[in-house]
Order: sequence, then structure tokens, then C-alpha cells
Amino acid sequence: MIQKSNPKRIRWGIIGCGDVTEVKSGPAYQKTDGFTITAVMRRSPDKVRDYAKRHGIEKYYTDADALIEDSEVDAVYIATPPDSHKQYGLKVAAAGKPCCIEKPLSPNYPDSLAIYEAFKAKELPLFVAYYRRSLPRFTQVKEWLDNNEIGQVRHISSQLSQPPSVLDLSAKYNWRTDANVAPGGYFDDLASHGLNLFTYLLGDIREAFGVNFNQQRLYTAKDAIAACWCHEDNITGVGNWNFGSNAKEDRVEIFGSSGEITFSVFEERPILLDNGSGKQELFIKHPENVQLPHVALMKEHLLEMSEHPSMGLAAVHTSWVMDRILGSI
Repeated sequence: MIQKSNPKRIRWGIIGCGDVTEVKSGPAYQKTDGFTITAVMRRSPDKVRDYAKRHGIEKYYTDADALIEDSEVDAVYIATPPDSHKQYGLKVAAAGKPCCIEKPLSPNYPDSLAIYEAFKAKELPLFVAYYRRSLPRFTQVKEWLDNNEIGQVRHISSQLSQPPSVLDLSAKYNWRTDANVAPGGYFDDLASHGLNLFTYLLGDIREAFGVNFNQQRLYTAKDAIAACWCHEDNITGVGNWNFGSNAKEDRVEIFGSSGEITFSVFEERPILLDNGSGKQELFIKHPENVQLPHVALMKEHLLEMSEHPSMGLAAVHTSWVMDRILGSI
């Protein structure tokens, strides 16, 4: 699966060592037995030097090409904003190295497909950081569904809303709300996690439709999106994402023929099962480094021990669903 002199020790390089890599993801690569971070890259010399020093990483670069071509880097984690994922991803594929790319895979379906096809052509593993597929909280939800705890699934409903942030109101630049980087704004950043999780739980989405608006005019990206869709087994779905509401709401309900499951995608809340046997409430805490289970399963995949739940093809499908909801395809 991975060609190197010591297949039980895989040396990673990180392109883009920003906030997401400080706690959520970076330490997971260092805590996973057999993984190590050999090099990091960031355009700011002072920031990349500081990051490498604080995390005990030997090499650091301000040039992504130098990291990708480093012979002591076996695999690459791309943790930059999504508008650069295609540029870097194609270079990693050309270098013949496995890769993990932050979500969403790209700002649009065609670019996501191009990235996937580049790795497929080289028969290289492409992971995407939809890490909720690996978290125990959500694998428990899947177990309930697989065990028919709510009977035959009929419908899923998702509501995600929040007030504008201080940054939104300040008019200062934020790539997450720049339409050139993320056309759907926070929908791209947050709804992608939910939609990808829903296909993991219920199967691929056959069709999707949506409406989208910029209600607040605080930034160039969309801030209000509503959608309906249908999974392959005729399970219907609806979603509403609004980033200018008066209160936070993060609630997903899956309705079956004999019960329902309720959970949050982002909030630290219990998962709830209500069926003929009564009500069950479980609080399953996430690990400190929330991508740790995702990264640990990447090692098993690379050593051909198991198939990873969050590969490139599933991320391409999520990009297709999002573009259908946004009306771009």
C-alpha cells in the first residue's frame, strides 16, 4: 500500500499548519503508533518555525513543493483552505504519495473529482478529513441503525443555525465567508461535515435540490441555505442552515418505522434513541484530539489491515450533493 523501507513507520508532512492542526489533527499524527510528522509547511517563516519548535518537528518549509518532494516525507496531509486543495493534491499525486486532505475536498464538484481521479490513476490512497465517520459517538448511531433499532428508516431532518460572529460583523476578511474560497460560506465548512455523515449513516444521496441566499450581506458567500434530498433507499431528507439567526441550533432527527434517533453534529450533547423498548440516552465524549480515531484508521488502511471509512470517493459524492443544493450543477 505504501512503498518505503520501513512500512511500519510512516513519515508525514503537513502543508498548512494553522489552527486546525494545533489540537484537532496535528497531535493525532504524533500519537498514532507508527506515524510521525517529519516536516511542516506554512508561508510565514516565523509562524512555521514557531509551530515546528512547539510540536517537536525537525523540518519546516515555506515552499509546499519542497515538502512534497522531500524524500523523507512518505505521505502528505493538506490542511490549507479548500481553494488550494486541488493545486496541492495534484502535486502530491504526481509525487506518488498517499494523502489526507481537509474537508471539503474542494470548493466544487469538478475540482473534487479531478483530485480523486489523479489519485485513482496512480492507485494511491486518498483520505479526506470527514473524521466524524470514525468518532465513537457517531459509530454508535450507525450501530443503532444497522441493528434496526428504529425499524426501517423513513426520513432525516437537520437544522443548523447560529448568530453572526464578531468576525462576521466586523467586516474583516475571513476565507470561510469568501465566495471565491467557499461559495456556500459556513455551509461549505460545516454542512459538509453533516451531509457526509448522513451518507455514511444512510447511504448515498440519489437526488438533492436547494435554495440559497445571502440574507445579511455581511460577506460575499451565502448565509442561508435550505434543501431536500433522497437517499438511495428512498429515505427522504431535509436540511436548513442559517448563519444569521438569533440563536444556535444543532439538531438531527432520524425517523424510522418504529422509533427515532436524535443527535447533534457539532454540539457536545448526548445521542438519544427512542423506540418500543423505551428511551436511551448516551453521552460519548470525543477525544481531546478529535481526529485521532480517523488518523489511527488511516494507519490500518495503509498497512492493508482494514478499509478506511472516509476515502476520496465519498468526499467527491459530498461535493456533488453540496453543488446540487447550491444550484451550481
